[in-house]
Amino acid sequence: MDKFVRLEGLVAPLDRDNVDTDAIIPKQFLKSIKRSGFGPNLFDEWRYTDTGQPGEDCTNRPRNPEFLLNLPRYQGAQILLTRKNFGCGSSREHAPWALLDFGFRVILAESFADIFFNNCFKNGILPIELPAETLETLFKQVEAAPGYTLTVDLEKQQLVSPDGKTYSFNVDPFRKECLMNGWDDIGLTLRHADEIRVFEEKRRVEQPWLFA
Repeated sequence: MDKFVRLEGLVAPLDRDNVDTDAIIPKQFLKSIKRSGFGPNLFDEWRYTDTGQPGEDCTNRPRNPEFLLNLPRYQGAQILLTRKNFGCGSSREHAPWALLDFGFRVILAESFADIFFNNCFKNGILPIELPAETLETLFKQVEAAPGYTLTVDLEKQQLVSPDGKTYSFNVDPFRKECLMNGWDDIGLTLRHADEIRVFEEKRRVEQPWLFA
């Protein structure tokens, strides 16, 4: 997965509590295990006014003109600002796949569902928990200033607003190291590729019947 060290990105505000994974990527789109291609169906039932189907070209589908991701001011957003219990519901990993494929690298919320929270780190998304009062401040600033951006510095564990104000956040040291180095579970395993190769060669000699 791509490394995450520092990002300056446009912020899109999704002012909702308890956004579940079926809202993030509806169940009919879970027929693929590829990690790409889910972005067009992110928040499908909110973005479009018809019912989407797997494999459908979304280019000409009718869109909800009031949904934030359809508004010109939020096009290209990489930071999603939301409320508490984001990612609740079923444990589908397709939810972070859809968010990442759409372009989001950071999610700011008061709290996250546990499995969704873990899946974000495994797919290169940084989920940041912030106090409710901090989120409220950010919502007001985003609403008041089109083009509002935040700088996310993972090494320093800080958010920096356009006026220079900083907000600190916590992140598990191991997860931080993995994000900064671009290590998913496969990448972590491949760090030991030489040792794995030596072990396999030794076993081939000592237990040849396993390879007959």
